[in-house]
Amino acid sequence: MGKADATALFDLSGRTALVTGASRGLGQQLAGALARAGADLVVTARQAESLAVTVAMIEALGRRAVPVALDLRDYASIEAAAGEATAGGRQIDILVNNAGCNVRKPALEVTWDDWNTVLDTNLRGTFFMTQAIARGMLGRKTGRIINIGSVTSVFGYAGLAPYCASRGGVKQLTMSLADEFGPQGVTVNCLAPGWFRTAQNDVLYQDEAWLAYLVDRIPLRCPGVPEDLDGAVVFLASAASRYITGQTLLVDGGITTGATRALPRAE
Repeated sequence: MGKADATALFDLSGRTALVTGASRGLGQQLAGALARAGADLVVTARQAESLAVTVAMIEALGRRAVPVALDLRDYASIEAAAGEATAGGRQIDILVNNAGCNVRKPALEVTWDDWNTVLDTNLRGTFFMTQAIARGMLGRKTGRIINIGSVTSVFGYAGLAPYCASRGGVKQLTMSLADEFGPQGVTVNCLAPGWFRTAQNDVLYQDEAWLAYLVDRIPLRCPGVPEDLDGAVVFLASAASRYITGQTLLVDGGITTGATRALPRAE
């Protein structure tokens, strides 16, 4: 395969991607990566006006961007957002279920409302957003669905019981939907970042002792930065991943190797 052919595998020109939770952080980064690969975007957040920076960034790249209000805890909002996203015959070729939230508490302090907030957003919302958009993909017999998981999709951490449950659920949901949608030509994969600094966990990164502890357990010796996800999301959205479905791609610096520095490191 020549260089031009290899590049074409990752070209998203003529495609439209929908990215939830795209007003800031990793969602904004993922939307930008897809736009740089040639895709037009529909971007969502709970308040559409909060998407102004994201929209401006995408338009500066020469791509179209449509902001849409979406509250994943509200089924009516999901249906309305899906309708707006596909208005005028617009087809969604790529769905990135990125929006999420977290409650960081000891398990015995987690309230009923804490649990519902996290699971309703991260798991139930992901499922019903997928359901709304997948209808069109299945009818056309083509599409890419990318669920954003986490290192907690495969590892458990103290103080994150609802979050770990939701992200583990996203991994299992990915496999179930991949099996169901595969015969109609729609792939479903999970992109699982490791430890990336975001608004949700920024307080941890302000603790130098905690950060040193974390870095010591990452084989690549540093936390992730947002652009580390660019290649992975474009890969999963593109023709390059045509024969990949039901998989969880960990972008984690190797932390899920189970690395520990309690033992001497072999040189």
